[in-house]
Amino acid sequence: MTTTNGRLLWVDDEIDLLHAHILFLENRGYAVRTASSGLDAAERCRTERFDLILLDENMPGLSGLDTLQRIKDVQPDVPVVMVTKNEAEDLMDQAIGSKIADYLIKPVKPSQILLTLKKNIHRREIVSEAAQTGYRQDFMQIGMQMDDSLDWAGWTDLYRRLVRWELELSETESPMAELLQTQKDEADRMFARYVRRNYENWLGTADAPPMSPDVVRREVLPRLDRGRQVYLLVFDNFRYDQWRALAPDLSPLFDIDEEIYCSILPTSTQYARNALFAGLMPADIRRLHPDLWTDEEAEESKNQHEAELLGAQLARHRRTEPFTYRKINDTAAAAKVLDELPQLARGRLNVFVVNFIDILSHARTESRMVRELARDEAAYRSLTRAWLRHSPLGELLRRLSQSDCDIIVTTDHGSIRVKEPLKVVGDRNVNTNLRYKLGKNLSYPAKDVFEMKRPERFGLPAPNLSTTYICATGSRFFAYPNNYNHYVGHYRDTFQHGGVSMEEMLVPLAVLRPRKRPESN
Repeated sequence: MTTTNGRLLWVDDEIDLLHAHILFLENRGYAVRTASSGLDAAERCRTERFDLILLDENMPGLSGLDTLQRIKDVQPDVPVVMVTKNEAEDLMDQAIGSKIADYLIKPVKPSQILLTLKKNIHRREIVSEAAQTGYRQDFMQIGMQMDDSLDWAGWTDLYRRLVRWELELSETESPMAELLQTQKDEADRMFARYVRRNYENWLGTADAPPMSPDVVRREVLPRLDRGRQVYLLVFDNFRYDQWRALAPDLSPLFDIDEEIYCSILPTSTQYARNALFAGLMPADIRRLHPDLWTDEEAEESKNQHEAELLGAQLARHRRTEPFTYRKINDTAAAAKVLDELPQLARGRLNVFVVNFIDILSHARTESRMVRELARDEAAYRSLTRAWLRHSPLGELLRRLSQSDCDIIVTTDHGSIRVKEPLKVVGDRNVNTNLRYKLGKNLSYPAKDVFEMKRPERFGLPAPNLSTTYICATGSRFFAYPNNYNHYVGHYRDTFQHGGVSMEEMLVPLAVLRPRKRPESN
């Protein structure tokens, strides 16, 4: 018969007794083939392809588990559902260890069979339809929420909702993903208005959202006060959606508390990460620690004094315990940290700066092959997740999950995929970042940027009296008129940071506590 639901093989030495079940499935559009022994089942699998196999565990001759292995030799990807009267735990463990798709106890009901078919054959279509229906229902509510005069809590809630739908729709390749992207773009435009209205007033006020200079004071110091051992992992250029993609791999190992904090502007390493480690806004770092601040025009690294800045912050809070600082730029550095873990475990505070995601972002800009691998946000998240699963850093987290410690996972800023070029003109001393500029004689369309004409009021250093900072908003990026088309073609559709967007400013901060803690003696 013609079928649209799937091809099934039911293997049971008493197959004649299952006629009513088979008829039930055929009436629902399934083509059902049968076999009365393991040998017959293995032979059928050599000549026909099946979408799912129902396999009796207790058969004369070749057992269900032995039959399972022969089936997997021929059709390794076919879902196999074990059907048995035996509820012994060791048998369940063997079956699950052999990667069965499901486990049914006899006598089975037609509704149980139908459920397992939906889970194993139709799961993708059902999940896709549910995600599309859910987002369709939430679409209007999100739109109305954006129209409100949102505060910080409202914006973080809205961003979480958008990211949740982005992850769900991307897993199903839903055509509604394009509608969601349009809604995200609109949210970013409105978020930029929110930042324009409030950012200056946040600095130095008690009702400000948590920002980069607050991270160590709010999250690290209280834990040290309670006698906890703390590992601080700062992932450079780490977006909230990437964190949400990684979290399912970590949740079996850790109890996780998650929040979103606000990266300062410009959302770049020189400003945001130095502020995180110093516990100060950039202007205060330059004023109080001029030897630890590097101006834009200097050629040396802008983040070479992070350990000293952290030490100065701890001293300012009268903390005397030593700490370690490691920068992890590659696999060799991560492997070295693993080797040093027994020594690090004796310290109270260990800090790691992890640069893989930022390196991936830059490689994507310069390499066509990497851009193909990380062609969009979903692929970018997938690469990040694969890296953590298989890198020494993933192993580091797995080992720490066996200890009694607090692990803080966060970042200095996120990034956004840029699409729309914005012409800017400046002298030769203007910095090269695509999402923010500073200089004396900048020419730009003021309505499309967030401008800071008096940098000191925004906590930023001013190399000259007439210095202005500008940050691109939404998915715009700055381009010079000279060689404009080549420049735009090279940088459009790359991930950049430094500007004003939810993706860059609303960044994750998660506290991980191991679920399996060592027993006390």
